[in-house]
Amino acid sequence: MPEGWEDEPEETRYIHALNLALDACFRLKRKDVSSEKADPGLSNGFSYFVKQSKFNEYLEEHKDEVEPKSNCSRHDAVNLADVSPGQGYAASGVATVECARHNMKRPAAVCDLQKGERYCNMDFILHWGIVVLALGVLRTFFISYDIACQWSKYLMSRLAKIDSNAPMLKPETKTRFMVPKFHLPAHIVSCHTKFAFMNTPGAGLGDGEAPERGWGEANPLAPSTREMGPGTRRDTLDYNFGDYNWRKIIDLAHQELEETLDPTKVQEWAAQMAAWERDPVANPNPFEMTVSSPTQIAVRRVLADEEAADIASGKDAALSPDTPPSVLISRGLDLEAEQTEMKQTWTHSRDRELMRIQLRSNALIRKIDAWYQILQLYIPSTILLRQKATGPTTVPPYDLPIWLPSQIGRQAAVDARLTEIEFQLRTAQAQEALTNLRRCLQRRITVYDLKNRWLRGQSPNTKALNLLGNIESQITTARDEYRQARVAILSLADMMGKGTSPVLDREPETMTLKQLEKAKRSTGETGRTVSWIWRHASASEDNHTEYEAEAIKVEWAKSRARAMRYQEEVLIVREEMRRTVRFFSWKEKEWYKCGEARGKHGPIEEHYNEGLQAYAKRQGAICLGLRKKFEHMWSGVDGAIATAKEEIANPALFYEKRKVEAEVQPVASVDVEMSSELLND
Repeated sequence: MPEGWEDEPEETRYIHALNLALDACFRLKRKDVSSEKADPGLSNGFSYFVKQSKFNEYLEEHKDEVEPKSNCSRHDAVNLADVSPGQGYAASGVATVECARHNMKRPAAVCDLQKGERYCNMDFILHWGIVVLALGVLRTFFISYDIACQWSKYLMSRLAKIDSNAPMLKPETKTRFMVPKFHLPAHIVSCHTKFAFMNTPGAGLGDGEAPERGWGEANPLAPSTREMGPGTRRDTLDYNFGDYNWRKIIDLAHQELEETLDPTKVQEWAAQMAAWERDPVANPNPFEMTVSSPTQIAVRRVLADEEAADIASGKDAALSPDTPPSVLISRGLDLEAEQTEMKQTWTHSRDRELMRIQLRSNALIRKIDAWYQILQLYIPSTILLRQKATGPTTVPPYDLPIWLPSQIGRQAAVDARLTEIEFQLRTAQAQEALTNLRRCLQRRITVYDLKNRWLRGQSPNTKALNLLGNIESQITTARDEYRQARVAILSLADMMGKGTSPVLDREPETMTLKQLEKAKRSTGETGRTVSWIWRHASASEDNHTEYEAEAIKVEWAKSRARAMRYQEEVLIVREEMRRTVRFFSWKEKEWYKCGEARGKHGPIEEHYNEGLQAYAKRQGAICLGLRKKFEHMWSGVDGAIATAKEEIANPALFYEKRKVEAEVQPVASVDVEMSSELLND
């Protein structure tokens, strides 16, 4: 660590933070063969596995604990924590604490699992993974775990039982918990903002998936290590983890959005963000929507209140005592929904179902006829429109036109009040459809992943396929509902002479669900270029409503968080580079001191002394070579950072450079083509 690191300002203290990631692997099991007495092992707590005797005493104290159930999603790590590994197995897997920044195993931070992923196991290796290297002097910790939302709730009280002086219990210590980026989509919505890396100040561009990469190296050993005794297995895995770390060492080598917003609002939001970053418990989360999206029910209630006010003021526009304008349009949308549902179930093979469908069809036709009678009071021209639309063939009930203002368009005059009512209801309908579509797509991804990774056998897979079939049906319904609302909104906007959201400018044919799902799964928050279906909070143009203002604030907060994480990553990586160089310089001197110290602690034969000195000098030379290698590789980093800061401060310079590069590139390609032609000639 550099001198004076303790005095680092709170705003940049994250560059000296300890980033840890926890996880467990259930492939590295061990059969119940041999014993600790017959096969104690060589490392015995001096490598990556914890000291077994102390660990066994700790487990004995917590053997009767029952894990609390999850109030998030149905995480197997929580719900299966008390499940035994099965007959004939002594260990159900291995748990580890790794450096989340460099994907490296930490000493004394690996242990066996006796059942599932119990909290007591994870607490123990977390504590000793910090204490064993005297890292308790650090003040900032970032902890990543698949189920951090559940595990972190009472972590401090559990750590106090292990060690009342645990580093994370100190008053000046600041600890933030996160969920790895790949695992976060499986959590409930509230976790997506509270435990996201991209929303956590100081996290940089980390992802928390370091243990998963480490398991990829260790898993090939599983078939052999499961047959070993306890000590031999720990030693074998220790050797693998050490080699994994050594190879890692050898191989080390927002502005546009703010311009469109009110500066006063931006300052207000920035103050809210700063307060939340200082104390996320006492201040509201700026990434969470505090205003719910407008639903069709909410819009209908508002319209009913407006009509009540008109009646009170003597401006009632209703032409029917039972059907005011808002009820008229609402019934039309309900009839449209019934038609869509009937169209999906129209074809059926069994007589009993055909009879039920026919009865529903007759009832729907009567409802539509009654609707026509009321509609012609408000729009008399629909009588002529119906006569023109009547053809020689019989039209199925699900294809009968409802003649809402959006369907009439400019064919006839329509009361502006009716047009405005339908526009509001259609906007809410589009928003609800998008919300349902997002939810169903997320559910489908989760079920597919569960099926492919965990389900085996005919019965579980049949149930999963039935569930997927239901989800696919819901996706189709939500997609069709959105397309229907989109066409109506575009027609109404043209009639009213107003614009629409960019979402509604998309053609329905471009809404390929496979493409949307692929974009969502392949790109995370770091390079946020996802499809509009995940990006837009609402399909409405009116940004002056309470909901729209809240949506813009949340989008601004996410944009700011992404920009801040990139800036933090630059500072973190640069400090890690300096720390690496300082470490090898220190390590080189330590090896030379070890070589000089031989013989001072007692008599030693001369040929042994020469060998020990040669070994120490060789190790010192390796550290010297690595230090010089890294210094050479990173020599241009400071200049690149300075250039980037200059371009950020002066965007015109950035765009000018890109323009010059774009002009030079075609010339270079022409030169290459001419050279190849000359060579061919």
